[in-house]
Amino acid sequence: RSKPLRVRALDMTIGLNLPKQVLSAQSEARKEENFINEDLQGMINKLEPLADGTLCLNNQSWIPCFGDLRALIMHESHKSKYSIHPRSDKMY
Repeated sequence: RSKPLRVRALDMTIGLNLPKQVLSAQSEARKEENFINEDLQGMINKLEPLADGTLCLNNQSWIPCFGDLRALIMHESHKSKYSIHPRSDKMY
């Protein structure tokens, strides 16, 4: 008699939920008490909303300094096996 095969399937998804974090950091940075910390004096009028509600400046997503979000994004991108140049569609 042969032993039955046992298969254990684990499906684990880990995500940073970056769009929500960016949106909340942008809303906090746009409050008037945080204008000086973010240096938003003239730039606040140039920000344009995207379809998902996040703000962009010169067609690039605006990541505020508020809440160490930039450090989190840089950490995640540096630990990745792949890199993509911002103005290219090639993955290395």
